[in-house]
Amino acid sequence: MDSACEAVWRPEAGRPAYGMQLPVQAQSPLFAEGWEPGAGPGELVAVARAADRYGFAYVACCEHIAIPRRLAEAMSTVWYDPVATLAHLAAVTERVRLLSHVAVVGLRHPLVTAKQYATLDRLSGGRLILGVGAGHVREEFDALGVDFARRGAVVDEAVDALKAALGPEEFPKFAGERFPFEGLGQAPRPVQAPRPPIWVGGSSPAAVRRAAVRGDGWLPQGDRRAELPAQIGKLHRLREAAGVTEPVVVGAITEPLYVGAPGWEVGRRTLSGAPERIAESLREYGAMGVHQIQVRFRSRSADELTDQMAAFGTDVAPLLNG
Repeated sequence: MDSACEAVWRPEAGRPAYGMQLPVQAQSPLFAEGWEPGAGPGELVAVARAADRYGFAYVACCEHIAIPRRLAEAMSTVWYDPVATLAHLAAVTERVRLLSHVAVVGLRHPLVTAKQYATLDRLSGGRLILGVGAGHVREEFDALGVDFARRGAVVDEAVDALKAALGPEEFPKFAGERFPFEGLGQAPRPVQAPRPPIWVGGSSPAAVRRAAVRGDGWLPQGDRRAELPAQIGKLHRLREAAGVTEPVVVGAITEPLYVGAPGWEVGRRTLSGAPERIAESLREYGAMGVHQIQVRFRSRSADELTDQMAAFGTDVAPLLNG
């Protein structure tokens, strides 16, 4: 796998890697662009191929099983399944990694999750990054018979179980309270050794602790730039206190971006302008200890989005290391 891919999970990388959440697959009005409801698989493929072409470290897909009516207006009910979506895109890409951001792993037995994502890692030639989270929609848990109030403890054990189930053993063993297993073989095994990386999503105190103690990476959610240094410091202190010596990949979600002069209203929080201006601003993330940034571009069509991806990969990314 080439160095651009390796950089996504190697903290010693010289400059932050960059990835993105896919459009179309999640259509909450809070972040989806106006063109996305009329788009579908063709646009997803075009964006994934552009990510492959322009050096993006990963493309990501989020998970929701079913949205209750009380949240449907704000969240939409359009949430593509991450395993099916990423497997489809694995077949039309060669390099870009495939991130679940995030899979709500407490909703199912870890052996089910391991079977799905080990197969995805095998089909993609070892490109999976398993992003996990606790979830926040109570009705999803109720419908599947999972205790919403105990979801934090459940996801903690699920992550531990997944480390065993996705590891090198065909017949893994895990002695958990809720999900014990042994003597059960699963194949195909993941390509990545000793297992695919597991990144923990969320910015609550419990999520940061989970990432520090159990994760190979941290995917913050909702932290503004000024809040990140304190969170990153907390993450490292908790990891050190837990005796975890392996490096952790620290992520960040940037402000919305537009490379060049937009010529239309992109919102006051959008970082726009010349490549040098954007790169100078984004270099602050690397200075605070961030290893990968998740970028999102303002756009009015799939073509404008892929043009923005091209401009970023060609003109901005080479400047991220100064």
